[in-house]
Amino acid sequence: MESQNPYESRPWLSAYAPGVPDVIEEVTETLSDMIEASIARYGSAAALEFFGATTTYHDLGEQIERAAEGLRKLGVSHGDRVAIILPNCPQHVVAFYAVLRLGAIVVEHNPLYTARELRHQFEDHQARFAIAWDKVCDTLAGFPADLTLERIVSVDMTEAMPWTTRIALRLPLAKARTARAQLTATPKAKKVLGWRALVDGRRLNKQHPHPVIDDIALLQYTSGTTGAPKGAILTHSNLRANAMQGRAWVPGLHEGEETFYGVLPLFHTYGMTLCLTFAMSIGAKLVLFPKYDVILMADAAKKSPPTFLPAVPPMYEQLARAAERGTIDLKSLRFAMSGAMSLPVETVARWEEVTGGLLVEGYGMTETSPIVLANPMGPSRRPGTVGLPLPSTDIRVVDPDDTSTDRPFGESGELLVHGPQVFQGYWRRPNETAETLLPGHWVRTGDIVTVSADGFVTVVDRLKEIIITGGFNVAPTEVEETLQGHPDVAEAAVVSLPRSGGEQVVAAIVLREGAVLDPKALRDYCKLHLADHKVPRRYFEVDELPRSLIGKVLRREVREQLLRDA
Repeated sequence: MESQNPYESRPWLSAYAPGVPDVIEEVTETLSDMIEASIARYGSAAALEFFGATTTYHDLGEQIERAAEGLRKLGVSHGDRVAIILPNCPQHVVAFYAVLRLGAIVVEHNPLYTARELRHQFEDHQARFAIAWDKVCDTLAGFPADLTLERIVSVDMTEAMPWTTRIALRLPLAKARTARAQLTATPKAKKVLGWRALVDGRRLNKQHPHPVIDDIALLQYTSGTTGAPKGAILTHSNLRANAMQGRAWVPGLHEGEETFYGVLPLFHTYGMTLCLTFAMSIGAKLVLFPKYDVILMADAAKKSPPTFLPAVPPMYEQLARAAERGTIDLKSLRFAMSGAMSLPVETVARWEEVTGGLLVEGYGMTETSPIVLANPMGPSRRPGTVGLPLPSTDIRVVDPDDTSTDRPFGESGELLVHGPQVFQGYWRRPNETAETLLPGHWVRTGDIVTVSADGFVTVVDRLKEIIITGGFNVAPTEVEETLQGHPDVAEAAVVSLPRSGGEQVVAAIVLREGAVLDPKALRDYCKLHLADHKVPRRYFEVDELPRSLIGKVLRREVREQLLRDA
């Protein structure tokens, strides 16, 4: 018999900041409707800024419609998956909304992934079209014929920069050549269409069908609670709801006047929701950075001082120290939200001292679009916790071995979440979906938490063995399989060890007979097959790996052993 959920009374509502509603309004518009409303309302205002070049909301709308028409002429239609593999740049924003405008499905990818990592995801989602950074296009074109990829649109992000910057990048100087090589390349493949050719035609006919709110908007790949990456299915309604929840959480925002800094990657759900949807929904100016760089941010702040910053703890610590040195002026920042890893209380204090604004920690996961919890943007915030459930969000804390048994306030258990932001399941993976989505559309987070009597949530442990480093999920199994392909490695167990502000990926290695541990060789080998954030930072030689009675490697024991020996 199911026990009573002690959290049904929503005790956290009394701790909400003034002006935050208990629930959000019903979602009635798609993301396409949302961006069209912002374009109509804020037409002459700056929507995007990139190295000083600005794009107004009106111009953004024109580019979206032209890109949508270009994609339609290529054959993109309702329900098609379209891969986007881009750094942060204006073309990324245009591509995202152009795909959605056709009722097609965006599939976001990390442009720094290796060919093997990208191929695994393409084999799963089977996109026929890709919009990719020009440095990635030849990798995609080299995929085998059994994949369904038909056309690749190549994006040179330097085309969105001011003409003076473009000229400087083409000077016959070593520094300019190095910078240009980091930003752009000329694809050699034949089936590549240039971005400019895609968007230089007519606008999409307004009579072309729009998506509806229950259509799939995004497949976002995540390691989830275990195993290899899988595509989380997020609808227009899911993503629009989470943007509305974010807006409701910060009643002090001034629509049409805010400046968001896009330093988080837009291909990650955290950066996507805070910047691509939330910021655009309130007519904010989104200043885009292709990578996190304090000097680039300091230069941008002279022209467009930021007022809202979503980031991760190491960024806040580095930026606060830079502000203390006078490298960057952060006094304009009124609101900042941190996620993806634990936020040290000391970092909050330093940040709020140098900015005069608020820094609060939140919590989420790809399967929840992603934001579920956040500290109030006001005096009731409680550093050291991940905050309170957002409006229209319910939680339960349950026995992880029997999810029908609820735990009382103050007692640890697995966090379950229910709300309009909860995903629809994993793409073509019904078994994994059934394990994660419980009856009533409650999603298992895999995190062990405690909840105070007034509703503040503290994360105390993780059931899942996924490693979170730099805000990205790393599946240990994937890294272990890579390591075991090295001729010196008999077995490997990959776990995390703590580092300042988060976790680092490390590996326990059982060597083959006669082999000698060579950390540099193992690191170089991993870099050939894995994105940088997945590559173990440290390697430990062990005689054997601890196993259960059925032979499963006990990663928790491996981690405990390495903590003792490190």
